[in-house]
This record gives sequence, structure tokens and C-alpha cells, in this order.
Amino acid sequence: MATEIEKLENGTLAIETHDKKLSSEDSQKSLISKYGLLLLNIASSAVGTISGPILLRLYFIHGGSKKWISSWLETAGFPLLIIPITILYMRQGKPGLKFLASPFLVICSILLGIILGLNNFMYAHGLSYLPVSTSSLLLSTQLIFTAFFALIIVRQKFTPYSINAVVLMTLGSILLGLSKSGDRPFGVTNAQYLLGFILTIGSACLAGFILPCTEAMYAKASQVITFSIVLQLQFWMACSATVFSSIGMLINNDFSAIPREAGTYELGAAKYYMVLVSSAVVWQMMFVGTMGIIFCSSSLFAGIINATLLPLTEIVAVIVFHEKFNGEKGMALALGIWGFTSYFYGSYRDSKKQTQTETDGSYKETKKEIDTNLN
Repeated sequence: MATEIEKLENGTLAIETHDKKLSSEDSQKSLISKYGLLLLNIASSAVGTISGPILLRLYFIHGGSKKWISSWLETAGFPLLIIPITILYMRQGKPGLKFLASPFLVICSILLGIILGLNNFMYAHGLSYLPVSTSSLLLSTQLIFTAFFALIIVRQKFTPYSINAVVLMTLGSILLGLSKSGDRPFGVTNAQYLLGFILTIGSACLAGFILPCTEAMYAKASQVITFSIVLQLQFWMACSATVFSSIGMLINNDFSAIPREAGTYELGAAKYYMVLVSSAVVWQMMFVGTMGIIFCSSSLFAGIINATLLPLTEIVAVIVFHEKFNGEKGMALALGIWGFTSYFYGSYRDSKKQTQTETDGSYKETKKEIDTNLN
């Protein structure tokens, strides 16, 4: 006890208390940094989610017809990831093996990439027969599949805020579904239109499965998951999906068809290639953003972000392609924003509560230690 009193007199305990306060401040700074990275990934996902479907539809309505090419474009921009990965590698100071993803993570990413390749083909095929607004409506059902698979695969805990978000966005989808009629594009048969519906719903289901699987992959990793690891996993996933689509293109001789399509494209060959390159870039931004959102939060939140952005895609489609935007779509958009705000606010409250609990626990522990020493 004399030793402890001596520490108290010398100010040692005060220093330890100060250190614990600094630890609490570091925790708050870490929380701010986490939300900053989260917002950056949301912005990246927003660019791809909104621009990607518009560019693909632009490819189809002006003369493009190859389903495998449009599928291939969704992940063909993966070599761009080498740039940020290299920058992060150089900033390490002393690069080590811990920077690289483990073989387990790489193998899981490749397997998920094959599923992603199938998902991309189904989505691109469906979009070739559907308006962007209808396709976005059907894709918003991804949130339901994500919530279902997250419950099974990662035991996602649902709060009143997350349940409210899922219900609101589901109601928005149902509302749009009840109002959809007579929007079949010119030249598309009833059978093709129905096929587009089925394929897009299937794509939403696969996307809802991939997100929780990605979160489970992070959780089961034998190494600390950093954002550089996230980028590497996206690289391998996109590479695998691109190989999958490339095989389909080779079987259908689509690579040789690209120059022919460029020559007959209604907007000209230069704009044809511009559409292809732009599509590859924005889709890669979307996938990186989604992976980053899962890294910062959860697969369910990534699904909610996607569902929130889809009505915005409809608005852009109305402006670009002059598609109809009625009261039901406006209401669905409002429900989507409401649902997103509900989930985000709930997540913020939980994080703040956790930080406060850690701070209070640290304070009580320090106070108890001082009282013990004084006695």
C-alpha cells in the first residue's frame, strides 16, 4: 500500500489516468476515421450504382447487343486496383508478408468471383430487355435477400432501426411493383420481358448472397483485415469474374464482334469505346465501394446503401432516357431515404453508446483504483 501511496504522491496514478483519457480520445478519433472511410466508400458505391446501369443501357439502346460483353465490363476494370494497392504497399515503410492477403482469403475471393461473374451475366442479360427504372426496382429486392442470408450466414443482429429500414425499403419496392405496367421497351417481346424480370430477380438473389459471404470471409480470416486487404480481395474477385465472362465471350466470339459493333454503333465508334471504358471504371468503383462498406460496417448496411441508391438511379434514367417518373416512384424514393436515415442513425447511436460504455468503464476502473490506493 505504501508503494501505491508513493505512486499517488509522485503523480504516477495521475499519469496513468491521463493515459486512459488519451486512450478514450484515440477511440473517438478512430471512430471519426472509420466514418470518414465509410462515407468515402459510400460515395464510390454511389458513382458506380447510379452510372453503371445508365452506361450499360446506353450500350444496348444504341446498337450494342452482346450480353457477355456487358457482363465482362462490370469487372474488367480490376487492373486499376493495382494503383491504390501499390501506393498502400509503398507507404508501409517496411513492406512485409502481412500486407498480402492469405491464401485462404484469395481462394475464397476467387470462388466468390465466379458467383459474381454469373450474377453480372444475369443482370446484364436482364437489363438488355428492361428499362433502367424497372431493373432498379427489381434489384432493390436484393435488400430482402441480403437480410435473409445475413441472418443465416453471419448471424446478423437486427435492431429496431435496421428492421425499420428493411420494412420501409421493401414497401417501396412493393409500391413500385404494383404501379409497373406497360413499360416494355419497343422491340422487346413479352417472353423477353418476362425473362428479363426473372434474370434480374435472380441477380438480386445472388448479390444478396455474396454480401454476407464477404462479411463471413472477413470474420474467418486468420489475419487483421485492413483496407489494403479489402482492395486485394476485390482484385482477385473481379479478376475471377472477368475470367468467367471472358470464357463466355470466347465461346460466343464476342471479342471479334467488338470492332463490328463499334462500326455500326449509332453514336459512333469513338463513343462506343468511351461507353465501354467508362462502364469498366464506374462498375469497379461500385464494387470497391461495396466491399469497403462491408469492411467498415456490415453486409446488411451495404445492402441498404444499394437499395437507397437504386431509386436515385431511376431519377437519372428519367432524365437521360426520358422514362416515366410517377408519384409511386417518388414515394418509393422517400421511403428509401427514410429507411437509410433510420439505419444510419441506429448505427451511429450504437457506436456512440459503445464508445461511451468503454469510456465510463475506464473511468470507473480508474476511480476504483484510486479509492483502493487511498484506503
